[in-house]
Amino acid sequence: MKGQLWQLWREWLSPVSFALLFTQFGATAVNVDGVSMLPGLRHGELLLVPKAEGWARQLGLGAYQRGDVVVFKPPSSADYERKKDYRGMPLPWSYRPYLVKRVVGVPGDRVQVRAGTLYVNGQAVVEPRTLAYWDKSCRDVRSILANTPAVTVASGQYFVMGDNRSPGGSLDSRMFGLVDRHDIAGRAVLTLWPVAQRGGAGAPCNDQQAPAGEELNWSPRWLPAQPR
Repeated sequence: MKGQLWQLWREWLSPVSFALLFTQFGATAVNVDGVSMLPGLRHGELLLVPKAEGWARQLGLGAYQRGDVVVFKPPSSADYERKKDYRGMPLPWSYRPYLVKRVVGVPGDRVQVRAGTLYVNGQAVVEPRTLAYWDKSCRDVRSILANTPAVTVASGQYFVMGDNRSPGGSLDSRMFGLVDRHDIAGRAVLTLWPVAQRGGAGAPCNDQQAPAGEELNWSPRWLPAQPR
């Protein structure tokens, strides 16, 4: 009997336990779903998220910085973000899917968007790559999301936005409000896959995929917290 239990532990329970512990406290991988983070991240890219750091942040140890790419669940009040299927399979319940956005406001910051330009504490944020990319075609400067009232970020919360600045290109804190630190799973630090992906073409509009260009984006690559 002991031999059978040991074999069960060694062949099945031990690997499963290790996998669960690793994904909960080590690191996990998350797919970018959609175009809301263009040009920084493309649809289908696989990101590495250290879980230990995420747990520490939820406990109030340390804080996320402006420019960090984070994986989080939208506020529970954002019913329109809830899903009732998983990869096309209907579910009898709804859930809040994990989203990938960028931190643009930390506790104490005053965040506003005016004519498509992001302002933090009254100063326009320098985003050379992002704005140059969207200025080529359909940067949104007129809609409600491109002209938002100033919001002061409360303690333990963050203001997040996607890099996509086309009309309706990203539903984020401009739409569903501030994100609590307890809803943030962690910070994406590295792209893992695909090894090479074509990018650099003109920006897409109307929620379409970006056309592939000649420039190659290589993985793995670090995702530092810095202006885009």
